[in-house]
Amino acid sequence: MLSVYEGFFSGGARIVHSDVVLGLAEGGQSHRVLSIHGEVRREATRQRMEDDTCYRALTAAGVGVTSLGRSAGLVDGALAANVFSGPELAETARAMAGADVVLSLKEQPLALVNQAGLPRRPVVVGLHRSDPENQGPALDELRAAIADGTVVACVCCAESTRAAYEAAGVPAALLHVIPNGVDLLRFRPDPAARLAFRASLGIGGQAPVVVFAARYAPMKNVPLLLAAARTWLAREPEGHVLMCGAGMTGENPALRADIEVAFGGDRHLAERIGLLGVRHDMQAVYAGADAVALTSVSGEAAPLCLIEGMMCGAVPVTTDVGDSASIVEGLGFVTAPDPAAIALAWSAAIASRAELGAALDLSRERFSRTRMIAAYATLLDEVYASHVGGRRIVAQHTVGEEVPDEL
Repeated sequence: MLSVYEGFFSGGARIVHSDVVLGLAEGGQSHRVLSIHGEVRREATRQRMEDDTCYRALTAAGVGVTSLGRSAGLVDGALAANVFSGPELAETARAMAGADVVLSLKEQPLALVNQAGLPRRPVVVGLHRSDPENQGPALDELRAAIADGTVVACVCCAESTRAAYEAAGVPAALLHVIPNGVDLLRFRPDPAARLAFRASLGIGGQAPVVVFAARYAPMKNVPLLLAAARTWLAREPEGHVLMCGAGMTGENPALRADIEVAFGGDRHLAERIGLLGVRHDMQAVYAGADAVALTSVSGEAAPLCLIEGMMCGAVPVTTDVGDSASIVEGLGFVTAPDPAAIALAWSAAIASRAELGAALDLSRERFSRTRMIAAYATLLDEVYASHVGGRRIVAQHTVGEEVPDEL
């Protein structure tokens, strides 16, 4: 198997896809990764492949990762240029020649895979958004790859993704929904980690804490989050709002300007906004929180922050975007995109944390990484048998992971 990435930069889709590759490799499949970019600048942050957590996890597990070495920035998630040099195409041809099946992380890498003269391999595309029309030329690349028979299956991480891409003209028979899952051994309630994380930030054990985990991007609606934070912090004198992700630092001038606009003369309230940037210990961040917030207005499908936060005991509060409402049904709160409504929902979520604990615990199997990887393995087995033939791909499970009863 060869996975093709745009690049290694912060984002839930890269985390999910890399975890799938790791799980399938643990189960005995041979996997390699080709990254078009070696570094990108997004969300006011320079992100080098070698510094990325997913890259390090893959290489530590023995998954080979190579790059075409591009360093141009990305605009709106699209490749900076869809023109590839002879050496780049030769490197891609070598990588594809050694694979039976190609996995494309989202549709953007198809601009490379669709180039003439490359080895013809069945391609499975992982789709992770609910707004294909906002993916620039990538949707046209997907349509072209489907039309010529290159793309043989699409994995949708959410029902909203499936519906959106079907409406955009992708044949329904190609769309397979495999909901996102997380490592339940890593993401779990952890009282010791909760206290240690809070202590590291000087936050008391009983202080209410809301976490917002997102990259700094328009779809995440950071101004709405900050407006809600101002209202909530004014009502909760001990409360803290923690923001983490690419661009969530004081070095981002756009974020500083957003904070200035949201808080105006109430700068003392903004002192309880924690800008944590990219964190590599998100399980501790979520364990230290009482609520996990999402204020996105578009694009989301199955937000990883909601799932990871819930599995660590944080109550989710989200706007109604993508599959968010169905993900948190019975486990959290859905709000209108209104600062006052969001602030009230944060308070309600924190007050309900103990009450919802049992429901969150019972939901864990539904969000299991094992379930997700087994579903990917089954689909790839079918693709391999139908388009390549030969030895059956057998799914194996990670030692220590929770295995659903039906498996």
